[in-house]
Amino acid sequence: MNLTPNQITELHGFNNLTKSLSFNMYDICYTSSEEERDAYLSYIDDQYNADRLTEILSNVADIIGANILNVAKQDYIPQGASVTILVSEGPVDESPDEAFEESPGPIPGSVVAQMDKSHITVHTYPESHPGDGISTFRADIDVSTCGEISPLKALNYLIHSFETDVMTMDYRVRGFTRDVTGHKLFIDHEINSIQNYIPDEIQELYDMIDVNVYQENIFHTKCKLKKFDLEHYLFFSNTKEMLSTEEENKITKKLIMEMDEIFYGKNITN
Repeated sequence: MNLTPNQITELHGFNNLTKSLSFNMYDICYTSSEEERDAYLSYIDDQYNADRLTEILSNVADIIGANILNVAKQDYIPQGASVTILVSEGPVDESPDEAFEESPGPIPGSVVAQMDKSHITVHTYPESHPGDGISTFRADIDVSTCGEISPLKALNYLIHSFETDVMTMDYRVRGFTRDVTGHKLFIDHEINSIQNYIPDEIQELYDMIDVNVYQENIFHTKCKLKKFDLEHYLFFSNTKEMLSTEEENKITKKLIMEMDEIFYGKNITN
């Protein structure tokens, strides 16, 4: 295709395409007691409270060039938080080439383009297994834009903003816009995989699977951490040195199963 709406194709009116990125991350931890589980949930609530999440989403807005119109945020009891940011854009006369390239986006500090009638949201979901020692934190972030720039440019920063064991990402282009002859355009940029927006050094750490429906402009990528150090998954009072080899193997198996079940989207029996 090799086109951008303003540089190659003259549009009739403004760009009506809606581009939506859903980024879901999971952080998994072993909590050996109810006390540790409660401490982990308190840690997550403090680490990813509404103020911190607002800072992350504000940086996302900066990366994709959005003007923030309104922020609504809420911390929940007993745990969890939500933030919604409404954003807008001014007219964009020229779209930079890098806005349409299949490559990882920047870390905050570089503005690429601007958005129109758009929003960015995040919701968090801390939870724990009732009796198996596993606690899981999930954050769902949605970046929806109307216009030219793809929200995929924020993906690199989002990955770096969370401690992530499993990631699932969905990207979809909806609607259509028209050129000056009335011809419909259902997508205005090249894309064959979300993986092209993930840095190589991140890809080396994860097993990745794509499930794409190209004719519908729907793209889905799942990522699972390849290797991990058990020390980083023991919360509160435990360390690896305190565990027997049998205990270490048992906990490792539980963590791997939790990651596998989330990654494959189904319960796995021993």
